Amino acid sequence: MKRILSLVFCAFLGLPATAQGPAKAEQFILANGMTLIVAPDRRAPTAVHMLWLRVGAMDEVDGNTGLAHVLEHMMFKGTRKLGPGEFSRRVAALGGRENAFTSLDYTGYFQQIPANRLQDVMQLEADRFANNRWSDAEFHKELEVVKEERRMRTEDNPRALLYESLNAATFQAAPYRRPVVGWMSDLESMTPDDARAFYRRWYVPANAVVVVAGDVDVPQVRRLAEQTYGRVPARAVPARKPRSEPLQGGLRRIDVKAPAEQAYVALAFKVPGLVSLTTPTAQDDDALALTVLAAVLDGYSGARLERALAQGQDRVADGAGASNGLMGRGPQLFVLDGVPAQGKTAAQVEAALREQVARVTREGISAAELERVKTQWVASEVYKRDSLMYQARELGSQWVQGLPLDASERLLARLRAVTAEQVQAVAARYFGDDQLTVAQLLPQPLDPHRPKRQPAAGSRH
Repeated sequence: MKRILSLVFCAFLGLPATAQGPAKAEQFILANGMTLIVAPDRRAPTAVHMLWLRVGAMDEVDGNTGLAHVLEHMMFKGTRKLGPGEFSRRVAALGGRENAFTSLDYTGYFQQIPANRLQDVMQLEADRFANNRWSDAEFHKELEVVKEERRMRTEDNPRALLYESLNAATFQAAPYRRPVVGWMSDLESMTPDDARAFYRRWYVPANAVVVVAGDVDVPQVRRLAEQTYGRVPARAVPARKPRSEPLQGGLRRIDVKAPAEQAYVALAFKVPGLVSLTTPTAQDDDALALTVLAAVLDGYSGARLERALAQGQDRVADGAGASNGLMGRGPQLFVLDGVPAQGKTAAQVEAALREQVARVTREGISAAELERVKTQWVASEVYKRDSLMYQARELGSQWVQGLPLDASERLLARLRAVTAEQVQAVAARYFGDDQLTVAQLLPQPLDPHRPKRQPAAGSRH
């Protein structure tokens, strides 16, 4: 569950576009409130088409966890025109590939197809968005697939189980305390009408964006969007009530017992997230400096945590890491984690992790370290610009966060402006006990006779 600088590395260089390379993305609002973003890139005769909705696990309520993810599965089960599985078969017949994903913040659907078949997938996705239909029997069948997914990916995965428990212990009011896949008891009691109601509530045009990247013509894509998505009736987006996390009043600790070969420890510190790239605040400055701190600790081979904890004869850990959430629709965490080396304890790893942050507080970071992580971010984006999927995913995720089209360039510029003094200051400010929740995995004996689970038939991921 480590959210490793995902949005840090979602930043284009902002270099001038060539005739063949990516052109500037354009954004439009359809009459029904739906957003359209088009990013031409004519280097290959292919296109990525994505539909993003600003709804995820954080929009669920207690007793109905897992709905956003279950509904993602049900979106493949038919419309007024198509039967179960027919959507996927038609995309495959077009020479394309497709899938979907759900997170705490959003739900997304994508197809990568030959550019000349874009109209076909837009018609298919617009129909699914507006006319999702399936029987109760189909729902109960797919719900079993989701339950098995939970068993395989969470209940049989010690670290996933630990992070699920860690989030539940870290957050009290904030909806990030709920797992995306849902609690098993909620899945057991979920009904077809629960999913249908969630669909009617959140799958509205003004809560969605269509992103198209590839060998496309902007005016043509806009016309296609108006002819397909633009015909969906407008409805109001439900009001969202704020669910702010109260101040933590002291260190929290949890132990998680699970069959595993090695112990593991994770330290989650509550930290500020990035709010705006257009009107920056002191909180935004701190969020960016924390991101740089995570990269100094664990942003490249041989970074501080690896050298201090995982190398040499006296190493305390087999591996150690750091990550900063940076941005999201909910509160953010800075996570330190590690696997104790043979003969070492989780307590020793925890102390060593905290000591490395304390060392930054005392001594700061070097100019060479700072320049290295910044240079790596820039170099990383040179290669990532070659991926249409990456371009579309970035534009969609930025829209979900309420960021402008040029957020990538703004973010990279802001990160490159972070100083060593800012990094030292946040290391001193955000790593006290009152902001910390520690989760320790206590390994239990493995059952050699337990059969390994296989992905359930119909699993989307």
